[in-house]
Amino acid sequence: MMNTLDLAAQGPVIPVIVIDNLADAVPLAQALVAGGVKVLEVTLRTPVALQAIEAMVKAVQGAIVGAGTIRSADDARAAKAAGAVFGVSPGYTPEVGAACRELSLPLLPGVATASEVMMAQADGLRFLKFFPATAAGGIPMLKALAGPFPDVVFCPTGGISLQTAPDFLALPNVKVCGGSWLTPADAVKAGDWARITRLAQEASALAR
Repeated sequence: MMNTLDLAAQGPVIPVIVIDNLADAVPLAQALVAGGVKVLEVTLRTPVALQAIEAMVKAVQGAIVGAGTIRSADDARAAKAAGAVFGVSPGYTPEVGAACRELSLPLLPGVATASEVMMAQADGLRFLKFFPATAAGGIPMLKALAGPFPDVVFCPTGGISLQTAPDFLALPNVKVCGGSWLTPADAVKAGDWARITRLAQEASALAR
């Protein structure tokens, strides 16, 4: 079973992917991997998301495909069945945590407050998604959380761009950023995979 911290070792940015058209799944994943981005979070926000995960897992060599927007035990089970090798949740509940442990599905749980950090910690989770990062206080909040939680590290996600990601990545308690800017909807709709690859290359080159 993968440790979610292994995901951070693959690169500084995890793309947050929304797939509306199943035909886009494989070429999009191939474009990201070609640009050096291997870890792919496919959000369970659309009817074809699970099929997209399955298609990426089967067809894209080198891709490490996980499921985002896991909100229930049923979501976790469906993600695992589709071939996801990790899960990401927007928040955290013990039920989701227990389901992921039962499934051996590594979980990156979402938190926005100290109480939520403590809840995740109580279940043995110490690499957490800080979401929605910008709206929930951004860099000042992450600095504040570093004091009482020196043993916790974060993946801030939500409202982060190529321009602001370096400021987050410079924080000692940030291991990786999540971002949707790598897969802009207009580029995906147009099938502009070369642009996706360029964005992935830029993200992969970010210092941390």
